[in-house]
Amino acid sequence: MGMSDLLYGVYERRLMNGLDPARLPHHVGAIVDGNRRWARGAGAGVDHGYQAGAEKITEFLGWCDELGVKIVTLWVLSTDNLRRSPEELSALLAVIEQMVDSLAASRRWHVRLIGNLDMLPQESAARLKASADATSGITGLHVNVCVGYGGRQELTDAMRSLLLDQAAKGRTLDDIAMTLDVDDIAEHLYTKGQPDPDLVIRTSGEQRLSGFLLWQSVHSEFYFSDALWPAFRRVDFLRAMRSYASRERRFGT
Repeated sequence: MGMSDLLYGVYERRLMNGLDPARLPHHVGAIVDGNRRWARGAGAGVDHGYQAGAEKITEFLGWCDELGVKIVTLWVLSTDNLRRSPEELSALLAVIEQMVDSLAASRRWHVRLIGNLDMLPQESAARLKASADATSGITGLHVNVCVGYGGRQELTDAMRSLLLDQAAKGRTLDDIAMTLDVDDIAEHLYTKGQPDPDLVIRTSGEQRLSGFLLWQSVHSEFYFSDALWPAFRRVDFLRAMRSYASRERRFGT
């Protein structure tokens, strides 16, 4: 072990010991960005970047578990990603399917898919759903995997679901408009029944949400890391936790 590894170990322990468990987030969202740029920097193919990113997700979940985080929401495939070349999309989906299979096989976490699976190839959607369903009885850390997800798509789907549901009850559009409130819409979101994220982390230096949990993140705290996702370290994660714990949440007030 080199001197830098020893120093990082000391620094990690200092960060860890300085965290107040009572001030840590219960729900963490993560925009896992930078896999392709990391691969280019490493002189490797895009597939290698996706695989390294998938392996980092398993590490990240372990870190969250260690600190008692209850829910993690990971954005791994956006609706914009679906417009990539067929070859690249196929490679990305294969890595995501394998990752979800692995998460399910570990029997450690309850996996839930978040997004519009109808936008995915039928075989991919079926495989992902089967793996996630296999974890339905598992307690502990709840892992949302956002696949075929976009914030605008979620709100569109929520409104469509709400209108169809109300129409089936014989209500007119005027009736719906007169009584509609925010809770009605929240009941039709992909994350129905779950608390909103306390903290959203984005890697790769980009300081924007790009449509991630548009509705749910209205009162979230944000942490932007310059590290590309496959290079995101435990020390970077602990810094994000320290930053969150030091903030006074105002919830819009």
